[in-house]
Amino acid sequence: MKVLRVFVAAVIGATAAFALPAMAQNYPEKPVKIVLPFPAGTGPDAVMRIVGEKLSNSWGQPVIVDNRPGANGWTAVDVAKKAAPDGYTLFQADNLLVGMQPFVFKQMPFDPIKDLDPVAALYETYFFVVVPVDSPWKTIPDLFAAAKQKDGMMAYGSSGVASHMHLGGAMMERASGAKMTHVPVKDTPQVFILIAQGQLGWSFGTASTSGPMVKAQKVKYLAVAAPKRVSSFPDVPTIAEAGGPSDLFLKSWVALFAPHGTPKAIVDKINADVAKALAEPDVKEKLAAVGFQTWTATPSEIAKTIQDDQKVFSGVAKENNITLD
Repeated sequence: MKVLRVFVAAVIGATAAFALPAMAQNYPEKPVKIVLPFPAGTGPDAVMRIVGEKLSNSWGQPVIVDNRPGANGWTAVDVAKKAAPDGYTLFQADNLLVGMQPFVFKQMPFDPIKDLDPVAALYETYFFVVVPVDSPWKTIPDLFAAAKQKDGMMAYGSSGVASHMHLGGAMMERASGAKMTHVPVKDTPQVFILIAQGQLGWSFGTASTSGPMVKAQKVKYLAVAAPKRVSSFPDVPTIAEAGGPSDLFLKSWVALFAPHGTPKAIVDKINADVAKALAEPDVKEKLAAVGFQTWTATPSEIAKTIQDDQKVFSGVAKENNITLD
């Protein structure tokens, strides 16, 4: 009987092994829902709808974008992590949610590593150093020197505590060796209006959020916190090229995740299909128009990126006592 049980187990195991690739080959056989912690009309939402339309055409199944903003993104996370791990419920997240939140909240209702599996990258966008259009600063050392002269009175704006803009400001503050004042502003576009009016000295901003004020010639880019120049802004130097630190990078990225335990064969198929959609010229063009760069990566590469971000974010949060509790 023991031999029979072992034989049956082996047959079941072999059957399952063959079934997974077949299941992935037929995937999807019904609508796929993608849960977003972002409101409709935001950058991540717009990109998801562009890519979702491509996937729907490729799959022959509807791709439903389900916006569930609020509660630090936890409302959307709760829906995703409780869904069946079958590839029919995916979750869109940025690097703050999976990389920063564990270090600014003492208690969280989810574990980004244990509850979610990386599936496919979508895009990344680097942050620019935004200053008044009539600013005399031409280099990063110019900004640092002004901050030291103001002795703590130099104010930089952000979209809120523990936001990308706040983290970047704290990194610049450390690099400058000067004390600066952080001013959180709830409405992100308002940050750049305040810079133009001279009420704030500077801030970090993406091309998507600060672009309108740059086009209106109210503010300008001093540098970009990236390892190389952004193709859509070839005249803007990197922070290193502008005389600043060579390793001060700040970017936001967005990727798709699935409930933990989703079969690898399905994850790999979604990854490949998303990469194919991102490679289409019209998708690249639409994303570039708002300063986004398409980003393709394997699930393991996304996991490594999360680990790298967590090292940086945890250090900045601890050093500056940044908390949301």
